[in-house]
Amino acid sequence: MKRVSIVILNWNGKAFLEQFLPVLIKYSALPGVEIVIADNASTDGSVAFLETSYPGIRLIRLEQNFGFSGGYNRALARLDSKYFLLLNSDIEVTERWLEPLLELMEQDELAAVCTPRIRDYHRRDHFEYAGAAGGYIDRYGYPFCRGRIFDHVEADRGQYDRVAEVFWASGACLLVRAALFREAGGLDERFFAHMEEIDLCWRLQRMGYRVFCEPGSTVYHVGGGTLPRGNPLKTFLNFRNNLLLLYKNLPSRQRRKTIPVRMLLDTLSALRFIWQRSPADFLSVIRAHRAYRGLRKYYRNNLVANNVNRESVNFAYIYPGSIVVEFFLKGKKRFAQLEGKFRKAVTDD
Repeated sequence: MKRVSIVILNWNGKAFLEQFLPVLIKYSALPGVEIVIADNASTDGSVAFLETSYPGIRLIRLEQNFGFSGGYNRALARLDSKYFLLLNSDIEVTERWLEPLLELMEQDELAAVCTPRIRDYHRRDHFEYAGAAGGYIDRYGYPFCRGRIFDHVEADRGQYDRVAEVFWASGACLLVRAALFREAGGLDERFFAHMEEIDLCWRLQRMGYRVFCEPGSTVYHVGGGTLPRGNPLKTFLNFRNNLLLLYKNLPSRQRRKTIPVRMLLDTLSALRFIWQRSPADFLSVIRAHRAYRGLRKYYRNNLVANNVNRESVNFAYIYPGSIVVEFFLKGKKRFAQLEGKFRKAVTDD
């Protein structure tokens, strides 16, 4: 058994592999660590490049594009390791990036997932949108990070240098215990891509485990390597999957209160897209709601399979208010401006 399998799920990311794989190999040369590339049926010559330039790296060729969730589930099922490290192809790692993550996991047997500090590859003194210094959601399911709320990304001035328990870790760089990944059922393939890592982290917390950000490890993320921001498909997946996330994981009573409000807020977002002259994004929100309604039947019929401590959610790491209100109406754009309510929630709990 390997100690760690670092797994890059690649889809037409040859340029990123050429750029970042040498650095990954250089800084990941530890005993018991292997690098695996799982290719999601790329058409850009990625496979030929890997076979020619890196014949020693394990390559898993998938017969079609199964998306983020399906691709990782199929690849990880073939591996025998204590830990899986999911890594985007557009991540640049740094010296000693892996050791702090492993040390944290080894010191706390309840730690199921750990993520590093994620900075922007292009603005290297800023956090990166997708993960920053660990993620949270508010009571209506809106995700945000230590270091990023909506489109406002903070400069990294050391304000989040402490290890923190968080609600979710970015799938761009995520270390998870392999046994718990399997026990939780892996990634939900109906999500296809986007927010599946938040769903996984939520399920693991319902099982009694914890999620951490270890800022002693730093990586740099290009972002938008597969689906750039502003892509209507990305809009569709984010809105649909956010609703599925709430439907799957909230207790029944909380779900009945939360989802109607969230759908109303989504409607306001759709109207905002019209005001911004983005009709494709407007239609994506409408399609997302329709698709969510279609998938509810599946989850309703399979709630037993998804019912690990479903009625006992730890709300300490779910922001008790609305970040829509805090950000757009109150002008609170930094995580530190919200942190007091988290402390109160933890104390009250």
